[in-house]
Amino acid sequence: MTVNRTPQVVTIAGSDSGGGAGLQADLKTFQARHVFGMSIVVALTAQNTYGVQASLPIPAGFIDAQFQSLAADFDIRAAKTGMLADREHVEAVVRNLQQVDFGPLIVDPVMVAKGGATLLASEAVVTIKEQLLPLADVVTPNLPEAEILVGKKIVTNADMVQAARTIQTLGVKHVIIKGGHRQNHKAEDLILLADGTCYWLSAPRIATANTHGTGDTFSACIAAELAKGQPLKAAIMTAKAFLQGAISQGISVGHGHGPTNHWAKLSEKVSLRQG
Repeated sequence: MTVNRTPQVVTIAGSDSGGGAGLQADLKTFQARHVFGMSIVVALTAQNTYGVQASLPIPAGFIDAQFQSLAADFDIRAAKTGMLADREHVEAVVRNLQQVDFGPLIVDPVMVAKGGATLLASEAVVTIKEQLLPLADVVTPNLPEAEILVGKKIVTNADMVQAARTIQTLGVKHVIIKGGHRQNHKAEDLILLADGTCYWLSAPRIATANTHGTGDTFSACIAAELAKGQPLKAAIMTAKAFLQGAISQGISVGHGHGPTNHWAKLSEKVSLRQG
């Protein structure tokens, strides 16, 4: 009998009842990229395209149980984190990650929802910086998250490079600062690899409000590609193309910040340049 041959990935994150972000977006991305997805639920949210109406963290002991259950059976080849709620839950995730081998770890440092709701208690930022990032292979903050991590505003390309280098000193190998919050005509992300090489990853900016869950989707796709054995740079390129397609080939769901289209085709309008 063939056992554990299929690439397997886990998301360690919060649940979005509206289905556009959180572990639901991660699982949709995993399925679209042909890997088997699992989830460790850290928090529940009552959420729709208008925003987050309520949240409920999962007891830390139950997070332990989920880790133990998956580790006992599956051959997980990559993991990603999303919403981790507060310091207690970040510490629970860190403690468990130190005890299992789930392959490369992608940290999406989710802090604020599209609608403005806080998804990470302020005191947990230090815990992420001091305990979680040293375990990570890749971290994928957007600009506001990167500003929180470095404690200063990021305006120019040079600011992004300096911020990425500062974040890298926290122990994470590779840093991707997503530039979607800038007002440039292109959505341009900065990639800083472990060897110090910088790349700029670009795609045309799309005028749409349907961008709920883009960060989750991007980081989940990187995890999926790494689980299949793709080199990191190729995995990041695929993730950008997947996300660009998910935004440009939009769907109409809800009345607020709608979700992206996880069954879209990869976009070819993605470019990479060293710089």
